[in-house]
Amino acid sequence: MEQQGVRQRRTMPTETGRMINTARLRAEYRGREAARLIGISPGYLVNLEVGRRAPSRTMVGRLHALLGFTPQELAELLAVAVDDAGLNRPTRRAA
Repeated sequence: MEQQGVRQRRTMPTETGRMINTARLRAEYRGREAARLIGISPGYLVNLEVGRRAPSRTMVGRLHALLGFTPQELAELLAVAVDDAGLNRPTRRAA
């Protein structure tokens, strides 16, 4: 049973993770740089790019703001994103 306000970890299709990686490379960002600008750890970005973790809808928005997904890529990411409503988790801010 899932507790209210706690998001379960979920994986996503590997192809979707590769899509994030392709968008990052297309935008000409290195992994550490992209992670810093998004405000996440480089390890979390790797987990997204290899499909070990599914992003929240908020994270998809942050990725999109930096990487500029195509409309089709954005729709695919939102389809696999987990709902982050009700979470009060602090986020890292880029320095």
